[in-house]
Amino acid sequence: MQRRTAFGLALSAGLAPSILRAQGAWRPTRPIRLIVAAAPGGSNDIVGRILAEAVGQILGQPMIVENRAGAGSVIGSEAAARAPADGYTLLINSSLAPVPAMVSRMPYNTVTDFEGIAIVGFSPHLLVVNPRVEARTAQEFVALLRANPGRFNYASAGIGSGPHIGGLLFMNLMNVQVETVHYRGGGPGVAAMVSGEAHFGTPTMASSLGQVRGGNLRALAVLSDHRSPALPDLPNAPEAGLPGVVFEEFFPVVAPRGTPPEAVATLGAAFRQAVQQTATRLNDTAGVTPRPGFETNAQVMTFVREAVEKYTRILRAAGIDPE
Repeated sequence: MQRRTAFGLALSAGLAPSILRAQGAWRPTRPIRLIVAAAPGGSNDIVGRILAEAVGQILGQPMIVENRAGAGSVIGSEAAARAPADGYTLLINSSLAPVPAMVSRMPYNTVTDFEGIAIVGFSPHLLVVNPRVEARTAQEFVALLRANPGRFNYASAGIGSGPHIGGLLFMNLMNVQVETVHYRGGGPGVAAMVSGEAHFGTPTMASSLGQVRGGNLRALAVLSDHRSPALPDLPNAPEAGLPGVVFEEFFPVVAPRGTPPEAVATLGAAFRQAVQQTATRLNDTAGVTPRPGFETNAQVMTFVREAVEKYTRILRAAGIDPE
């Protein structure tokens, strides 16, 4: 046991990024809280827990995941925005950018109330149905919905969530009428589809990949303009006859506005190193692929701002107004 402990300590020390050893660098001296603005079992929870373990080893302090679900991620994001700006509270929320395009009265400003730590990676949403739904292709499913307006329902993860926006885009662009059922997060929404309580949805790949591979959900398309390595045989949206129904989530990690620059730098370096260490696991488990180019606070927050503008344009063009 002593040998294992010594090995673990040596490994953690070896993983520490050079920025932690630099003179004057910020060093955490107590556990760090990572707020996941969604229920357990959803994409943010899965990705957040994978990274929290790795980041904690790198920093030498535990990173504790705290699920704060509700209001399409607004509750958890507001809690993070109002937390002390000392480096010990972070937020991961793939709905951070879409929510302002959906919610008319926001209790925080997505662009100005946060400091950018990292963008973990990107993952497309899926179009999935309960296996009892009598459709084996996306085109068959669209025809079924058009022939039965209002008969089917889809699972949203809350107002302004990715699965909500993906479903709205699908309905508007495919001209179908279905009932929306809001659940408290991606995990509960996927569970509802598996049980048959909800007929279909556009969940994140992270929250639904295991159920698709296990046969508990039938995937009809990946909502991207290219196929996913995680499900290489699944047609993309254009191939499946869903032109324009393209929706991809990304996972930003942010801190409250005013967090010291040295803390932002240390945390950013730790997350980037953690993404490198867990890249295979993130892709295999959650269908998440990292991309370069987000190494500073400014780069992260510029991308978030541009994403807010993009989602707003897409939704307004689809005839969807904020609620």
